[in-house]
Amino acid sequence: MRRLTATLLAALLGCVLMAGCGEDGDTASVTTEPTSEPTSEPTSEPGQPMTDEQQQAVSDLAQRLDVEEDAIEVVSVEDVTWPDGALGCPEPGKMYTQAVVEGRRIVLAHDGTEYAYHAGGDRAPFHCADPKPAAD
Repeated sequence: MRRLTATLLAALLGCVLMAGCGEDGDTASVTTEPTSEPTSEPTSEPGQPMTDEQQQAVSDLAQRLDVEEDAIEVVSVEDVTWPDGALGCPEPGKMYTQAVVEGRRIVLAHDGTEYAYHAGGDRAPFHCADPKPAAD
């Protein structure tokens, strides 16, 4: 019994030590940059009615540009698996959950300029000025 207890204690100590250290012996840290690119799959077909998310994005962009909603074109809508809580639009210095998030990328256009909107989890679509590219 004493030998089994010592073996279990040694195994537990080894697990604790390995979990608390990075490759170079430093303690683990949280990164603010995505560790991988999102994966995506197109979901929109021409002529389909807009979803609530698409309508929210169109309304937001029309308000930002001070134009009528019918002046905004839905270019594409993709289901996306974002690599973390930044939803493909990380802000410098901000920390995000490090778990994949199912969501969407909506690309809108007005007067020849395209605008990216990202959504995921419980977050409504938001304008992303500097979107991260999708994985090939």
